[in-house]
Amino acid sequence: MHLLTVRQAAARLGVGYSTLKHWIYEGRVRTRVTSGGHHRIADSEVDRLLAPAAGPAARKNERTGLIVSISGRNQLRGYVDEVRVEGLLAQVRLRIGDQTLTAVITRDAVEELKLRRGDEALAIVKSTEVMVAREAEAPSPAPAARTRRAR
Repeated sequence: MHLLTVRQAAARLGVGYSTLKHWIYEGRVRTRVTSGGHHRIADSEVDRLLAPAAGPAARKNERTGLIVSISGRNQLRGYVDEVRVEGLLAQVRLRIGDQTLTAVITRDAVEELKLRRGDEALAIVKSTEVMVAREAEAPSPAPAARTRRAR
């Protein structure tokens, strides 16, 4: 039996390290604890988490919380900086490196995803139009104007 670190298992599952740690603490993932107190996850447990639920009825009603694959290629991994809910909509601000991305989604989506400040999340960008820009370079100083001398 091959054991994986939490970080290795998270990478195989396509989830963040902190997400997998939460699942471990919630008892959703079976682990072995080393003498040093570190969690190790068997390959078979990762396979169990990746496998679809047994039977069509179970698949319909049970969500694993895993994104197995998605067609969007523009995926940005970050951390939830802020969630502001008002009425039917919510504003979610993600910190992605030293950049910030703000998305407006439904209140239901925030509740279903259980988004909280500090959670790891993916921003998946799907757009029919993408623009690329560069900042303008500073203009070169203009040459001094020539003046004519009277003869």
